Amino acid sequence: MVLDPVKGTVFLCLTGLGTVGNSLVFVSYMHMFQSTEQKPIHLILAHLTLTNIIMLLSKGMPKTIEAFNFGNYLNDTSCKAVVYLARVSRGLSICTSSLLTVVQAITMSPRHSMWQRLNLKTPQHTLFSLLCLWILNSLISMNLPYYIKNVSSLNITQFKKNGNYCYFLPESWITRWIFLTLMVLRDAVFQGAMGGASGYMVFLLHKHHQHVLYLQNSKLLYRTPPELRAAQSVLLLMLCFLFFYWADCFISLFFTFSIENHSTVLYVPEFLTLGYAVLSPFMLIHRDEHVIKCFHTQ
Repeated sequence: MVLDPVKGTVFLCLTGLGTVGNSLVFVSYMHMFQSTEQKPIHLILAHLTLTNIIMLLSKGMPKTIEAFNFGNYLNDTSCKAVVYLARVSRGLSICTSSLLTVVQAITMSPRHSMWQRLNLKTPQHTLFSLLCLWILNSLISMNLPYYIKNVSSLNITQFKKNGNYCYFLPESWITRWIFLTLMVLRDAVFQGAMGGASGYMVFLLHKHHQHVLYLQNSKLLYRTPPELRAAQSVLLLMLCFLFFYWADCFISLFFTFSIENHSTVLYVPEFLTLGYAVLSPFMLIHRDEHVIKCFHTQ
């Protein structure tokens, strides 16, 4: 395997920075959830940061170790665990982001709206929803452990030279398409819900803006409710998520059909995969004043 210190340094910085940022935000939201009014949005945001940490450790750390050529550190069991957690965390990131958007849209909706019936009123409801997301993504990725092996046990030297220590065994055509269809269907459903909820929040924010203009014309003071500030933060998170998700998809497809050699430009999709997990906690720190207050309190 060829030593690549530049790639290793970049992955190390991204993984370290993202892990620290997500850990701080996770502790802050768990503290707010336990000490103040228990809001489902706090628990969902804490779960999102936990998902980001799992993704960073399962994707970023192996790439860092491979780039610095620390040798074959993975056996069959660790290969299965790392690849499985990376796939599950990716799905959880999509599902949790969608759940966050939907819950925030329901919170913003009028009190007598039909959407209020779907509100997660207790922590148990929120935990049950998150548990369902774990079960769903674990089942969708359950084929991976059966088709992943360490390259040393298979004596495949060409994969070692390219820095790939985990090898995917060939699987049947039916199995491949079944799980690929489930993944595409999951992404389409949850991103569709995310888009619908985001559109509804934009509509409510527009109505709020018109109301503020009316009050200003009437020379009345008006303060932006915390729910609307939170909605703006969630919309920024969703835009960030969609940018990295679709940029990763399009660039990966472009490289697949247009680039044959293993040039350094092929590292771009790997960096995009970690982009949302690294950037999102710092967006929350910047936008949510409660997180900053929690830092000062602790």
